[in-house]
Amino acid sequence: MKPTDLHRLNLCNLDPLTENYDLGFYLQYLMQWPSFFLAMEDEGKIVGYSRNVPAFYLHEHKAETSVVMGKLETQPDAMRMSPHYTPWHGHITVLTVAPQHRRMGYAKKLTQALEQACNGQDAFFIDLYVRASNKLAIDMYKKMGYSVFRRVVDYYQDDPTGKSNKGEDAFDMRKPLDRDKKREHVRENGEEFRVHPEDVS
Repeated sequence: MKPTDLHRLNLCNLDPLTENYDLGFYLQYLMQWPSFFLAMEDEGKIVGYSRNVPAFYLHEHKAETSVVMGKLETQPDAMRMSPHYTPWHGHITVLTVAPQHRRMGYAKKLTQALEQACNGQDAFFIDLYVRASNKLAIDMYKKMGYSVFRRVVDYYQDDPTGKSNKGEDAFDMRKPLDRDKKREHVRENGEEFRVHPEDVS
């Protein structure tokens, strides 16, 4: 992925359920985690992306249909006593595929590549945030072994349905990795465990 490729994400971002960011945000990811931000193309057009899949993905699978972007992170040691502390883990900031390229298995392949990469970095789990109203995405992630860990109230600053002037809740969905042998970083009924955006920053 090159900085000039950032101008070619529009095909993927023209979707009300895809979070859009300013150019500086994408550049920050590209500079800090270059091997976790890749593009897949179809006839020269970027048709999907997610931040957080490692560089080997394109070489191994020779796919040309998505973009990947993400990071590995942990919260500062000062947060260790907080009930909301998150240890070393992978985070999918964005996973999106252009509408005409959906239901072809690209999202699943990208996510599996991320899981493999994060296992290689000894992460406890992978997480992502998804709009609570995005049932298709939630069901897809559940089929891949993710579960809702908590509900982040008013995480999104807009409501894409237009039904409300306030924000929309997000589900923090997680999938435990090999390091989390005791499954300490997942929980039952996470939809009912409510936190606020400041608890997860």
